[in-house]
Amino acid sequence: MAYHGCPMRRGSPGLARHPEFLKLWAASAISDVGSQVSALALPLMAALTLGATAWQMGLLSAAGTAPTLLVGLLAGVWVDRLPRRPVLIGADVGRAALLMTIPAASALGALRIELLYGVALLAGALTVLFDVAHVAFLPSLVERERLVEGNSKLEATTSVARVAGPGLGGLLVGLLGAPRVVALDALSFLGSALFIARIRVPELRPAAPDQRAGVWAEIRDGLRAVLRHPVLRVIAGCSATVNLFGLMFMAVYVLYMTRDLGLSAAGVGMVFATGGLGALAGALVAEPATRRFGPGPTMIVAQLLFGLTGMAVPLAVLVPQVALAMIVASEFAQWMTFIVYYVTAVSVRQAITPDRLQGRVNATARFLAGGALPIGSLIGGALGGAIGLPLTLVVAEVGMLLASLWLLLSPVRHLRVMPAIEAVD
Repeated sequence: MAYHGCPMRRGSPGLARHPEFLKLWAASAISDVGSQVSALALPLMAALTLGATAWQMGLLSAAGTAPTLLVGLLAGVWVDRLPRRPVLIGADVGRAALLMTIPAASALGALRIELLYGVALLAGALTVLFDVAHVAFLPSLVERERLVEGNSKLEATTSVARVAGPGLGGLLVGLLGAPRVVALDALSFLGSALFIARIRVPELRPAAPDQRAGVWAEIRDGLRAVLRHPVLRVIAGCSATVNLFGLMFMAVYVLYMTRDLGLSAAGVGMVFATGGLGALAGALVAEPATRRFGPGPTMIVAQLLFGLTGMAVPLAVLVPQVALAMIVASEFAQWMTFIVYYVTAVSVRQAITPDRLQGRVNATARFLAGGALPIGSLIGGALGGAIGLPLTLVVAEVGMLLASLWLLLSPVRHLRVMPAIEAVD
């Protein structure tokens, strides 16, 4: 079953000369760096300023991640019912206002852990809304044959923020204090909103209120669009499988590096920083690889290499003299290949999906993949205690490798060009 769609034109101008995309790119870059800085500032504030317990730290982390499951599907409905650009602006302004309550409370001597929970939960919900709208908005901004290029550029800035953000955040917290750093993050969201407000692009008019189905009926439409489509279904299945086994891996990864391999905190930091560099490399490679080989083969090869290169992690325990080098190389290669898969998969999903369903399809994909995260963490922790850390990592890496079967045994392997919207029917 071959899919036909939009071939990628080689001679057309790139998005570096697309003024409206550049505004979205600038907005993403500003908020990405701010978010990475704040992601470190909030837990540091809880731990150092408020003396939070381990349980309270866990609650703070859960508050930030729970909205994907709590409001993810509803966010898709809202995004499809409203113009996307105002949704993006509103989410940015809302997050800025929420974050500003933290330095204000600190200045008044009223800072409490409960406030951090509330801000993390509500800002997380707005982040889910923003992310769903952001992915749905891009196809309105650029041609479908440019989606991979656009997603690659956006992911490149995210990767740079992932590398530089934590270090910058630690430095700024030391110099300015956590409350002032959170205030800077709030200003970054306002900067993002200003860039998005300047974007001038026509959007399709959403359906009138009297023409809409109910909320649950619209949620079912999004679920049906993903689960019944042969390409969208397998991409969702592959991503959920990677998340399940990936979080199983992450649940014991740091313990394995410190206890079994004897790495220092600096060594662990080097490993994670290398992963950020790998993600940046993947963002740069994704567009030319997809143009050269086609989206289907690119996703399949990237996913296979993702699973294979990860096998170096549990094997490192057998050769302790080169363990750090093996872990660093694996971290770089896995993040690089994962981002190639991710950028291509998101672009294919955007290309296939009609505009009226962009929000719900993207929200459904996030919901299905995000739902696997806590399950994987619990399984990883239980297996680590039952069979040991190295064997748990082996199980996790085998699972991530087997995730490629979703793609290999599906029409994705025939996807040589970016598909057209008609393929969803």
